[in-house]
Order: sequence, then C-alpha cells, then structure tokens
Amino acid sequence: MSTEIFSPADYGFMARALQLAQRGLYTTHPNPRVGCVILKDGKIIGEGWHERAGQPHAEVYALRQAGAEARDADVYVTLEPCSHFGLTPPCADALIQVGVKRVIAACLDPNPLVAGRGLARLQQAGIQTQAGLLANEARALNIGFIKRMEQQKPFVRLKMAMSLDGRTAMASGESTWITAEVARRDVQFWRAQASAILTGIGTILYDDPALNVRLSAKDLQIQGEVRQPVRVILDSQLRTPPQAKILKIEGETRIYTLNANAEQKQSLEQAGANVIVLQGGSLDLPQVLNHLAKEGLHEIHVECGASLAGALLKQGLVDELLIYMAPHIMGSDAHALFNLPLTQMQDRVNLEIKDLRAVGKDWRIQAQVHYKD
Repeated sequence: MSTEIFSPADYGFMARALQLAQRGLYTTHPNPRVGCVILKDGKIIGEGWHERAGQPHAEVYALRQAGAEARDADVYVTLEPCSHFGLTPPCADALIQVGVKRVIAACLDPNPLVAGRGLARLQQAGIQTQAGLLANEARALNIGFIKRMEQQKPFVRLKMAMSLDGRTAMASGESTWITAEVARRDVQFWRAQASAILTGIGTILYDDPALNVRLSAKDLQIQGEVRQPVRVILDSQLRTPPQAKILKIEGETRIYTLNANAEQKQSLEQAGANVIVLQGGSLDLPQVLNHLAKEGLHEIHVECGASLAGALLKQGLVDELLIYMAPHIMGSDAHALFNLPLTQMQDRVNLEIKDLRAVGKDWRIQAQVHYKD
C-alpha cells in the first residue's frame, strides 16, 4: 500500500465520496454506507453510492456511469472494495476487469471476510492502492458496523429528554412532551438510521409508545419504502400487554425475557412479538446486546426510563448520549435523568461533547461516553 502524501484534490474527491455515502444513511442496513467517485483527467466521470442491502455496491454504480472511460481512471471509495461473494459479486474484481489505474480507500473494511484482502487483490492486478484518506470521517459514518466487526458488540446511543435542571417527569409522573415538536421530529431521523430501537418494560407500561419511524421517504430523501428498525423490549417477567401499540406496528418487535410461561409467551407471539427467553436471575444487558450484534443489529438507539438508562451507563454499555434539553425548570421534586447513585467524585461518568446545537426551541447535546480503564 502506498504511503504517498495525499493532495488537496484527493481530499476534495474523497469528501465528495463521503457526501454520496451519506445518502445511504437510512437504507443500507445491515451493510455499511459507502460512496464512490471515479476521476479521469481531473474530471469526475462516475459517481455512486450503496443504496440498499442486496443492491449493487457504490463502485458498481460509479463504474456503470463511467463506462469505458473507467480504464486507467482513479477511484475514490469510502470503504475498501469487497473481495468476497455476498449478495453481490466482489467490487475488487469489477475494478480489475475495467482496468482502473489507482484506488484510494478512506479506510480498510474491518469485516473479517475483507480486512485488507480487497486492496491486496487490486495490488496483485497491478493497480495502485492507498488508504487512510479521511478515515475518521468514513468510520464515523459507519460507527455501528465498525464496532460490530471489530469488537462483536453494537454501538449504543442513548436518547433522553430533560428540562434545563435535568428532570424528566414531575413527581406525579407527568412527563408529556418535555421538548417541543421540532426536537421530537429530529428524534425520528435518529431512529431511522438505527438498526434497532430498544426500551424497557417500564416505558411500555407507562407510555405505551409505538417506537417506530414516523417519517416518509420524502422526509428522508430516499427512494422506496422507509425501513422500520427492529424494536426491542427488555421485559424480564413478560408483562408486555398483547394490545400494546408497539406490537401493532409494521416490522419486528422482539421481547427479551426470563419468563418461560408458555401461555404468556404464546399470547404475545400471537400478537406479533418475537419472544426470546434467556436464562438467569435477571436480564443480562451485555448478553442482550451481544445477541443483537450477532444478528447484524449494530447501531442500537435506546429510549427508556431512568432505571434502564442508569443500568446501561453503570455497566459501561453506552457509547453515546443524545440529550434534548428543554428551556424550562421542573423543580427538585421531579424525576432525575438517570437512576445512577454515585457517592464520590471519582465515580463520575466522563463525557466528551461532540456536538451542541439548537433544535427549534430546545438544545441537542451529543456526547461520547468515556469509561475508566
């Protein structure tokens, strides 16, 4: 692999490939979001992005657009071209067949089926290769896929809503619409990009949420149907009502439980739930998350109450917090954001604020969670 320094033009073309990859944000699951630009004589002759799982990869679309001009061209792709047969043929072979001159990948593909083999195959065919251009940006776009491939764990994003003084509900339990409509709509876009939306039984019993994506294809600027993420309920005693809204929504609703009662299980399954019975005295959160990762669900969006949120944080399972803060004060008797008793300063959970912006009347805080070694 070449260690040649990248030019300003290289950065520009890879940035364009990342823009294209972004178009697959809501549609490519379980595949990564990938964009590709083909360049010849300083001009873009082909562009493409992976649109949906099962459909051609980004390189194929770009090659189709470039046609015969692709011979001796430069290719910028946000993820190493695949080298194996999946639902589609290897992209590395397609690039070799048309005779491109150089391939620059933003980052290597951590999938063990690829993991450097794609670039190696190109090199063996006499094609120049480079990698590492805007790698951090490319990895961020596929943060769930990357973590699942490298650690066999999903990326967990915990969404919460609170008042300015960190409260989520009044002492009476009243909590309807802490944030305004613009912020609630913003949450829908985060749901849409997730592999799964996870909650606890407390939220189901108290709020009876649907936890689906309520945006149109036009809202998401995509072609075709809106994908509904898998909905996951943690319900150790199998208390989910068969008439719950979450069971009436298109797509899969999965319930993890410790209760093997055949009658209750059958009732929920007849209502449309996929009930998974685990062993143990309490629901093992890492076990649940690992199970989701094994099934290709790599970006988990969590909407839950203070107890489950606190448990996830305490066990070091949250990668990112997405907190919507409303400009009002609910008082000291109101419910706290997390049920997470801490007694010493050294027990604090450290955060790195990655993004802070106004969303209508509210503020959205996006923070990476840093745990102690």
